[in-house]
Amino acid sequence: MASVLVVEDDQFVRSALIRHLTEASHTVRSVGTALEALREVAHLRFDVVILDLGLPDLDGSEALKMLRGITDVPVIIATARDDETEIVRLLNDGADDYLIKPFSVEHLSARMSAVLRRSRAAVGEAPPSRVIQVGGLSIDPLRRQAELDGSRLDLTRREFDLLAFLAGRPGVVVPRKELLAEVWQQSYGDDQTIDVHLSWLRRKLGETAARPRYLHTLRGVGVKLEPPR
Repeated sequence: MASVLVVEDDQFVRSALIRHLTEASHTVRSVGTALEALREVAHLRFDVVILDLGLPDLDGSEALKMLRGITDVPVIIATARDDETEIVRLLNDGADDYLIKPFSVEHLSARMSAVLRRSRAAVGEAPPSRVIQVGGLSIDPLRRQAELDGSRLDLTRREFDLLAFLAGRPGVVVPRKELLAEVWQQSYGDDQTIDVHLSWLRRKLGETAARPRYLHTLRGVGVKLEPPR
């Protein structure tokens, strides 16, 4: 049983989701606007959020970014938009999965189960207690903070996870398949997702792919993080 927040302004769809999730023994709360959703997650703990993009007060993609600013709860996007570029952007912005409307209740159940399994597995893995130091990089896994030469880095949840994972293996080339499995908890995926996050990290570390300092990509092999020489 999971605690689920349904964020959907269409009353018919909302009622159907509530009925199905309740019949599946989940605890369900529902709201119809992004503002209400933000209030809910700020005051209550949920295991998963099902987020519609077409909300009346704020586009769901913006609501996702705001949610990610205050919580790491898994978010499944429910959308009628099937543009691949937008789907990739939503996943990069912090969505854990997505469903294209219309979808069956069986499909929703399967996606929820997969997301909850990954989430619970991640919670069961205690982060290292020590601060990781690689050159001028300092990463605190428990406080989820990172600094470069004494200046705090403003990282998204996934950027931090990727940086911490690589920093915990300095100088080791990590295959992309391993990054997908350990950072994204996915057995397969698009290399573009990794490339986008690496690009954002490089920008925040003050480097580029052409002139790397910490992050080095070995084409066809993987990625490694090491101190500048």
